[in-house]
Amino acid sequence: MKEYRLKGLSCPNCAADLEQQIQKLDNGETAQIQYNSGKIQLDEKVDLNKVEKILSSDHASLVKSDDEDEHELHSHSSNIKMYLGIATGVFILALLVDGMTSVTAIPIYLTAIILSGYQTFIKGLKNLVRLKFNIETLMTIALIGAVAIGEWREGTLVAILFGLNEYLEGLGMQKARKSMASLLQIAPKEAVIIRNGEEQTIPISSLQVNDLVLVRSGDKLPSDGVIESGNSSVNEAAITGEAMPVEKAVGEDVFGGSINNEGVLRIRITKAYKDSSLAKILHLVEEAQETKTPTEQFINRFSRYYTPIIMAISALVMIVPPVFFNADFGEWFYQGLAVLIVGCPCALILSSPIANIAGITRNARNGILIKGSVYLEQLGMIDTLAFDKTGTLTKGKPYVEKYETFDHETFLTVAAAVEKHSSHPLAKAIMDKVSEFPYRELEAEKLETIAGQGIEATIDGKRYRVGNENSVKGIQIEEGVHSTIASMKEEGLTLVLVADDTKILGVFGISDEIREESESVMSALHSSGIKNTVMLTGDHQKTAEKVSKRVGVRSYFAGLMPEEKVEKVKELTKEGKVAMIGDGINDAPALATANLGIAMGKGTDSAIETADIVLMQDHLGKLPDAISIAKRVNRTIRLNIALALGLKLIALLLTIPGLLTLWIAILSDMGATILVTLISLTILWEKKEKQVNDVQHPEPQHS
Repeated sequence: MKEYRLKGLSCPNCAADLEQQIQKLDNGETAQIQYNSGKIQLDEKVDLNKVEKILSSDHASLVKSDDEDEHELHSHSSNIKMYLGIATGVFILALLVDGMTSVTAIPIYLTAIILSGYQTFIKGLKNLVRLKFNIETLMTIALIGAVAIGEWREGTLVAILFGLNEYLEGLGMQKARKSMASLLQIAPKEAVIIRNGEEQTIPISSLQVNDLVLVRSGDKLPSDGVIESGNSSVNEAAITGEAMPVEKAVGEDVFGGSINNEGVLRIRITKAYKDSSLAKILHLVEEAQETKTPTEQFINRFSRYYTPIIMAISALVMIVPPVFFNADFGEWFYQGLAVLIVGCPCALILSSPIANIAGITRNARNGILIKGSVYLEQLGMIDTLAFDKTGTLTKGKPYVEKYETFDHETFLTVAAAVEKHSSHPLAKAIMDKVSEFPYRELEAEKLETIAGQGIEATIDGKRYRVGNENSVKGIQIEEGVHSTIASMKEEGLTLVLVADDTKILGVFGISDEIREESESVMSALHSSGIKNTVMLTGDHQKTAEKVSKRVGVRSYFAGLMPEEKVEKVKELTKEGKVAMIGDGINDAPALATANLGIAMGKGTDSAIETADIVLMQDHLGKLPDAISIAKRVNRTIRLNIALALGLKLIALLLTIPGLLTLWIAILSDMGATILVTLISLTILWEKKEKQVNDVQHPEPQHS
């Protein structure tokens, strides 16, 4: 499949019609037109000349270059404004000389009609011949009818207003597309590689794994890699949405699309650009525009029946009063034409896609990757959030929360001598704590790992033990030491004891550090309408209880195996809409089981591939914003639908007393279109949602 950009697409229905025609061509069965992003995917064997011919029937065409695309965008917009301006001027001229004879006035009105809507009416006439009824067909019938009964002035006004409506409709979608396009342009175009000691500039598509690239201050990193030389702060906003720079040094991973703030970095590429985190993110965001939510699918189905129903109502309005109530045929024929115009479903069709594109774009700017409009809609409907503990509410990194020493100097010296060569996470946590104090550096000898206990070692000829409670069996424990151990266990801490053959020298109480933002995030979630927050963890009861109280989740379940987490999620989904939040690896089954899977990733492949939504930061800080935006999108769509149908209903009710006119009909349609477009675009423009952080949490319940 090959992808091309399109110019001149006029509406979603027209795009769907063009797609069906292209699919009838040889090798065209798989053709797909993506109206929201203005693209078409074609089999490489399809005849492009035939595709161009089909597209030209709707005044659309393939874009050959970026320059042509940009030029066409401005040119098309300027031409429409020019034609509408001239048409309006001609119409005003006709009004000023209203007393002129019809022989003089009609050509002026006809000129205004042609200038403002000739493209629409040419398509409408073609559709009439094919007995295909859509927006252009309805407008063409209405205009022909108005001219037939001599309503030149109102017919002209209808043509001008409909042209303006089409222009504003296209402008709204263009604004949404430009917003998405600006997001997709964050990828660098070229990379400076070092080969044989020389610098060469190449397209990033030519970049290969193990290439060494040079990134100067202010330049974008071309792809994911590891720093070989240089130190700098890097702006990772393209990946994580975080504005604050991150300090990077030799050996650290970096992401393509990040900006090097200062200094010069040499980076060894670990992924070709097409496999990089940035490329995957941009591809998924682009795909997300084209997914259809249940609401959009309903609107599309409804609009297919809506137009024929409106035509039937129009026919009844024209026929019933004159035939059965002896009313004036000309007057009710005019009313029937107005009903046809009311039947244009422009506003209804636009009520959802612009809002969804705006929501997806705004979240993507914040480093929140939503893989489709359907997931955005579901996020706005979630009432229960289930959290994994380790790496989600906590940092997933052990640290010494508390320690007790009974022989301070020996305790620290022995702990450091035994743990300094270990790569175990608990050993690193102990070394981080010990390094805060002065201690004698000694070497441990004859280190022996005892399964299920810990390590035994000889230091200065004396035997010591470092491990759990099992490692100190046989040692007489004093009452004070015993109570200290019991107290730390009661707090849910993991214990590491240091002892010689006769006594305990000290105890480290280790826990998984709670993320600084977890409590405020939980508060913001509860205040934003999330009814239930649940922590699911494989950790033991005391630890789960401690974390749940600290962060403010409303309930928790401890000691769960992965399959048991899945069962708990299934139980929760019976009570409401559930989103599961985890790291995208260990929690994959639970993420897949929930109504919505949300992974914390910071660019990891597994996170991007596993979940429906990915928080590209390594924290939950922007989750409340994402939910607020999703809820806002859903509210906006409901408001848009109500406005689109409400204004049309009011216009239709005016037929009862015979007050509906052609210009009122077109204004009701244009007004609804302008309103739904502007309301949808405010999702892009509005400032960051405020978060409420002073919500009081109820005491967590446990099971």
